[in-house]
Amino acid sequence: MTINRLLAGSKLGPKQIKKLNAAYTYALRSLSVVDRHDPLTEMLARKIIEVSATESDPVKISEIAIKRLV
Repeated sequence: MTINRLLAGSKLGPKQIKKLNAAYTYALRSLSVVDRHDPLTEMLARKIIEVSATESDPVKISEIAIKRLV
């Protein structure tokens, strides 16, 4: 997944990475988008990571990230 590529080498723990993967998956499903390793999915993954600095719930992270994309 695109988000895993962006998180490679990060200092995040397994629980945090799992949370970000869940948020990314929720966001993809909400947008009816498939992880195609294209600019849209990369922008979404970056927003998910950005939002996770201030939010901990994967569903809320995905909702906020989607709003920030639009």
